[in-house]
Amino acid sequence: MPISDPVVGALRVGENPVDPELLPALALFPALRLETATLPALRAALSDPAAAIPPTGVQSVAFHEHMVPGPEGAPPVRVLEYRPLDTVGPLPVVLHIHPGGFVIGTPEMMDAANREIAAELDCAVYSVDYRLAPETRYPGAVEDCYAVLAWLRREAETLGLDPERIGVKGESAGGGLAAALALLVRDRGGLALAFQHLHYPMLDDRTGCELAGPHISDLVWSAEQNAFGWTALLGEARGGSDVSPYAAAARAIDLTGLPRTFLSLGALDVLAEEGLDFAKRLLRANVPLELHVLPGAFHGFDMAQDARIGIAAKKASRDALRRAMHG
Repeated sequence: MPISDPVVGALRVGENPVDPELLPALALFPALRLETATLPALRAALSDPAAAIPPTGVQSVAFHEHMVPGPEGAPPVRVLEYRPLDTVGPLPVVLHIHPGGFVIGTPEMMDAANREIAAELDCAVYSVDYRLAPETRYPGAVEDCYAVLAWLRREAETLGLDPERIGVKGESAGGGLAAALALLVRDRGGLALAFQHLHYPMLDDRTGCELAGPHISDLVWSAEQNAFGWTALLGEARGGSDVSPYAAAARAIDLTGLPRTFLSLGALDVLAEEGLDFAKRLLRANVPLELHVLPGAFHGFDMAQDARIGIAAKKASRDALRRAMHG
């Protein structure tokens, strides 16, 4: 259960020691005013190709767009496919679920990272354009992801995929949906996941219902923004006693039988404590777990690709994915 080395010379911003190399990355994150009235403009801005992380020059990846049959009674689900060129044999698969607090974002946001993963790890990546809240509340998004997983398993031979090496990866809200999907797959039976790969996931709708401690930062993703996202997904049920674990994975009583898990957290993130609690419960459930807690790191810190802590987090993530898919 590796824990990253402390960052030397961290700079204090308010009460929070932020890694100084991460400070320039804050300029990459717009100040989000999450309200129902602002969502159309935010979505339009994020759909602009300029909003995506800049491409890395990866040329050895084929790209396709699919329209996959959606859940019963729901529209088809758009899926972006990335796969290395000139590969032989069935490929392992990363089913990717993008971030955005359940209310914004597209799979194109992570285009550069998904191209890199496909090329570097000799795998296929399928990124899901799930339906967003509040227009589509739970269970729409997780059911969209489940439908794509079912399609991948069903069409594995035609697509040149290894159905026994399909795992799920997500960041923030996408990480929360990935964890919820793993629970749904376990409990429904018939499908399977080889791994879950979670980056600072939104796991618990109750986070932010009480004041966070002074070690928590409002940088990038605040308790108020977090509450907005969960309320958009769950409506008035948020924070109540009847929230499904397939909406908020932290609500699951039993975590046994889940696939091997990679979990990366920023120590200053408002989501850090729920992630740590989830990790503790995974260990108690005897789920193979690799946990990284990055000091001086706020929500989305790994977007700082030139910072030492971002480089280390990226290497740890890619190494874990390689082991999960290739042994």
